[in-house]
Amino acid sequence: MQKIILAVAYLLLVTFTIGCGAPSSTAESHSEGHYLSFEDVSATKAFFTKDTNWSPMVSAHRGGSYPGYPENAIETFEYVLQHTPALIECDISMTKDSVLVMMHDNTVDRTTSGTGKVGELTYDKLATFHLEDASGKATEFNVPTLREVLEWAKGKAVLTLDIKSNEPYKMVLEEIEATTSEAHVVLITYSLAAAKKLYSMDSELMLSVTLRNKAEWDRFLETGIPKENIIAFTGVSERSPDFNEQLHQQGVCTILGTLGNLDQRAAARGDHLYTEFVNNGADILATDRPIEAAKIIRK
Repeated sequence: MQKIILAVAYLLLVTFTIGCGAPSSTAESHSEGHYLSFEDVSATKAFFTKDTNWSPMVSAHRGGSYPGYPENAIETFEYVLQHTPALIECDISMTKDSVLVMMHDNTVDRTTSGTGKVGELTYDKLATFHLEDASGKATEFNVPTLREVLEWAKGKAVLTLDIKSNEPYKMVLEEIEATTSEAHVVLITYSLAAAKKLYSMDSELMLSVTLRNKAEWDRFLETGIPKENIIAFTGVSERSPDFNEQLHQQGVCTILGTLGNLDQRAAARGDHLYTEFVNNGADILATDRPIEAAKIIRK
């Protein structure tokens, strides 16, 4: 059984349940934040295998975004982990000179002090820009490279990597291999064709696969991808408890995207709605409000 190291903000040693595949885990105190560490991919897969010991958790959409902490920034990832264990969802783009960097948009205009399309900027130029938070306030933080993020994540968090459609899978997989980060990544796919392609390139890595109904589940079963290789992204609207339970019976954990409408509903009506999502079968909430959501679902 894998050991999962969860560093907690208050300086004491505690034990509590966090993973699918482990009935309990040792929580080791560190002042830095709440960290997840896996020795190898098999430990990661065991963690994300749904069983009765699962404790709900959050996935920070674009790594989280709070005042003074911009999206897709290592400093923001750390800020979120100071408050809660979390998956860190982040976005990969490529510069003109083929450096993989973390950026959601095609341009840098919205999130940095610079302007221009990512694919038309060299990395050296991009590195001169400062990231801005959601209000447009400039920070001292710079756009990180994929390699920097992979190195940071080891022993701290699981990254769910959103590879933009025009970015080559091969380069991303090479960076994962070069940094020995296999145990700390899940690759996001938006189609079964993409999932099959990535599985053919590396059959060990975990994948996030969109599964919103039984028909999509049945088509997934035809791919030959092992169930232990996946987390099911069930979309950005709630699925029936019965469908979630069908996935759970197969040992598959579910991610519900609360980002957008469901987050807005919770902010307006009360964060107790996050508990309802979990009670209806969502194991992980992919949210723009990771700290708020985690606070209520981890009580």
